[in-house]
Amino acid sequence: MSDTSHNLVAPVLDRIIHLSVWMSKPPSQLFPYFIESTHLQSWLTALAEVEPKPGGKYELYWEPSDRDNNSTIGCRITAIADGQLLAFQWRSPEQFKSFANGADPLTHVTIAFIAERSGTQLHLVHSGWRSGPDWEAARLWQERAWSGALRELERIVHRSP
Repeated sequence: MSDTSHNLVAPVLDRIIHLSVWMSKPPSQLFPYFIESTHLQSWLTALAEVEPKPGGKYELYWEPSDRDNNSTIGCRITAIADGQLLAFQWRSPEQFKSFANGADPLTHVTIAFIAERSGTQLHLVHSGWRSGPDWEAARLWQERAWSGALRELERIVHRSP
């Protein structure tokens, strides 16, 4: 007789955001949109301070005059492979700051650039979301924000030569 009450696989308690988008540019042309300040400021944020190296800054400011709120101040790049992968810590906006920005570890974003014959399949995975109604509200808000941002990136990338 088997005992089904002992599940050897622990349930996954955190949720992720996984978005995938295809773009008609090679990874070498898309990667700068995630690591160069002028490119980031064209589609994602008002001000960007990025040091494209492991441990380097990944600080984005949606309200540069109020750097402590609605920013990724203090966030760092955790992995980088030119044209292939970028991973960094992430801070939530002001309405979720009280619980999300003090979490250890912070939520984490990984972007993979998969070369295809006629472009790039970009995968964005945002992980580290805990359970509970506040965390789920923050995750859903961030998923909508990333979806809108990636649509803006598509628009900009596809109009550039």
